[in-house]
Amino acid sequence: MKELKYLNKYLLKYKWHMVLGTLFVIISNLFQIVPAQLVRSALDLVVENIRVYKSMNGVSTQDSFFQVFAYGIMIYAGLIVLMALLRGVFLYFVRQTLIVMSRLIEYDLKNEIYKHYQSLPLSFYRRNNTGDLMNRISEDVSRVRMYLGPAIMYGLQLVTLFVMLIPIMFSISSTLTWYALSPLPILSISIFLVNNKIERRSEQIQKHQSKLSTFVQEAFSGIRVLKSFNREDESMQNFAKESDHYKHQSLKLTKVQSLFYPLIMGLIGLSTLLTVYGGSVEVINGNLTFGNIAEFIIYVNLLTWPVTSLGWTTSLVQRAEASQKRINEFLKTTNSIISEKNVVRELQGKIEFKNVSFTYPDTGIKALRDISFTVNPGESLAIIGTTGSGKSTVSNLVSRMYDARGGEILIDGIPIVDYDLNSLRSQIGYVPQDVFLFSDTIYNNIGFGLDDLVEEKIMQAAKDADVYDNILAFPNGFQTRVGERGITLSGGQKQRVSIARAIVREPKILMLDDALSAVDTNTENNILNSLKRIMKGRTTLIISHRVSSAKLANKIVVLVDGAIVEEGSHESLLEKNGLYRDLYEKQTQTEEVE
Repeated sequence: MKELKYLNKYLLKYKWHMVLGTLFVIISNLFQIVPAQLVRSALDLVVENIRVYKSMNGVSTQDSFFQVFAYGIMIYAGLIVLMALLRGVFLYFVRQTLIVMSRLIEYDLKNEIYKHYQSLPLSFYRRNNTGDLMNRISEDVSRVRMYLGPAIMYGLQLVTLFVMLIPIMFSISSTLTWYALSPLPILSISIFLVNNKIERRSEQIQKHQSKLSTFVQEAFSGIRVLKSFNREDESMQNFAKESDHYKHQSLKLTKVQSLFYPLIMGLIGLSTLLTVYGGSVEVINGNLTFGNIAEFIIYVNLLTWPVTSLGWTTSLVQRAEASQKRINEFLKTTNSIISEKNVVRELQGKIEFKNVSFTYPDTGIKALRDISFTVNPGESLAIIGTTGSGKSTVSNLVSRMYDARGGEILIDGIPIVDYDLNSLRSQIGYVPQDVFLFSDTIYNNIGFGLDDLVEEKIMQAAKDADVYDNILAFPNGFQTRVGERGITLSGGQKQRVSIARAIVREPKILMLDDALSAVDTNTENNILNSLKRIMKGRTTLIISHRVSSAKLANKIVVLVDGAIVEEGSHESLLEKNGLYRDLYEKQTQTEEVE
């Protein structure tokens, strides 16, 4: 239960739900116990008076006696029905407090986890896969809710019922009580063992289900490749193989589940038989009445479900403990990207790198090696290099997705670590290399970074990104939904929408991380011409492997293996006959061939 202690703060928050729930459980149990006593009294009334009724055969008062006798039975019957109705009402209240409490805590816990996810740095997401993150906020939280709801509810029912019922049973007959209770521990242990097997096999089925779902998702996502290479039959065989594994695991689970109810019913039947046997002996000895036997049989049935659920609830607690441990691992993960002074100010846009070195903490790859450069407000810098040269790392450091391990980064002469993160990032427009669009309208995607959507700004941003005419050509225009990850748009259209999304914020610093890699030369030139106006008065970092994108920049640096090997203007670098000139000539020749 050590890991589940984390939930105590929520139990304290909803303490009145717990208090009222416990009170309603006690009252509902009371309305279970009283009917058994009414049944005992009714049976004893019948047994005691039936002989009197028969002895009055032929006497005129027999009918009157029967009416009084029947009226007494009807009163008992009415009281039993009333008790059942009242129990139903309070069971409703039990669920409206304890189960509602579990749902409220589930809501709070999911929000806490999601909020914590949002605060964690990019390195956290590089270390953990998306499926695991989703499982912890969905599957694991659901398992924890089962502890907070059903496990606590049935646990309270078991404890309160035992505390209330066992003294009553022993006060009537300790011998019959031992007869009645003897099979229940065996029942609980058996259910616990069987349920554990069910849980283990259910987890195996979950794993095979995940593998099967992943296989199908991948096959459908890559259906074009499958058909192009004519591999449908092989894909079908692999699917049949995965399905066969799933089938065998399901059959193994079914075999164990088939033991569940026969085991319960067998041990309940044994308990009833022992109660009848022990009660009969006591009745013969004159210690008990027939009504006591009926009363005890009802008590046994009352105890059966709570005792049966003990094994199940124990399993729920174990699963919740394991799930909460996984959740706590993430909740204890701290964000290393923090502001030291929380500086909030309007940026001018001066960027300084002073002997900055950086190694990715999760992979150990050294991305930058002692690089230094300065970009003054309103100027533009192009960072050119091949794949793996460290270009994108620069943009990650400027937006503080990571912190530099060596050297210093200054924004407007102030160390970047002093800035409030929200203030800093709200003044940076970023166009990533790997474009991500939300499954929403184009209008909302472009306006994603705005607190208030202003139509004029969104339209102008689309025009500046040279995507306005493309959007209007769609049947629904700006209200066109782009589908999951922007799948309904071409690569070039997605990149231009991403550019529009960055510039609509009118950022002080604009970073284009290989943002034109998916557009043709003509479209690239159109966008670059539009960017000339956008870049005025705004600090711009153009990160690219294409020399053509660097022409607009005031200054160009060339990176090789994380180090600056050349820097200067486009013209000066061409005159040096170095690496930049080689890249320029190769790309120019390629464009001419195309």
